[in-house]
Amino acid sequence: MPAINDSNKALFAHLSLEEKQRLYESATAFYSENKRQLFDRLVQNRTRHISVVLEDIFQSHNASAVLRSCDCFGVQDVHVVQNRNAYCPNSEVSMGSDKWVDYYTHPSIQQTYDELHQKGYKIVATLPHENDTMIGDLDISQPVALVFGTELTGLTQEAIAGADAYVKIPMYGFTESFNISVCAALSLFSLTERMRKDPSIAWQLSEEEQITLKLYWSMQVIRDGRQVIDHLMSEL
Repeated sequence: MPAINDSNKALFAHLSLEEKQRLYESATAFYSENKRQLFDRLVQNRTRHISVVLEDIFQSHNASAVLRSCDCFGVQDVHVVQNRNAYCPNSEVSMGSDKWVDYYTHPSIQQTYDELHQKGYKIVATLPHENDTMIGDLDISQPVALVFGTELTGLTQEAIAGADAYVKIPMYGFTESFNISVCAALSLFSLTERMRKDPSIAWQLSEEEQITLKLYWSMQVIRDGRQVIDHLMSEL
């Protein structure tokens, strides 16, 4: 089944909102009403207000665990920087979350930061820093992109220098750091819980983003989903 990634991100870009709605209605005929109700319910809790950036994560099980946490907390976008290490989801760890979460690959951290800044994100590096903030105190009034580094060496100096803010998780034991996947899960839980409770934050996807996402999800559950969707689009 086609993943929601770089290769098909522009698949529905040429369609109007009305055309996407018609296409979705046609696609739902190929799977159960229960699945449609699930999509309609889950899409209400998806967000791009918080995104995740992974810089050169060389252990696939850790990166896949982060993807799984993003899906569980409704975080839709993951950006993977592949300077040295290519990302390949580990299905036993991700539990299929790579089918439901959008992930984008980038050749450099600078390009990633540039694209996120253009979209209005505040880049927040996750590491102890002289100007850091506790995760529970981080200002999330504007969209936030959390950046996580490699397992052994952490974030590169370029990633640290280009960040707009720094955040850490409080720890009270002898060990000085969390595993990256644990750090991501704790951070996302903290931020998404606060985000959803704050009425001043417009964190939900727009109507068009929701219908577009449900079209991508439809491709995951329809046999030969890409071919079926292409055929339905040709009939619009």
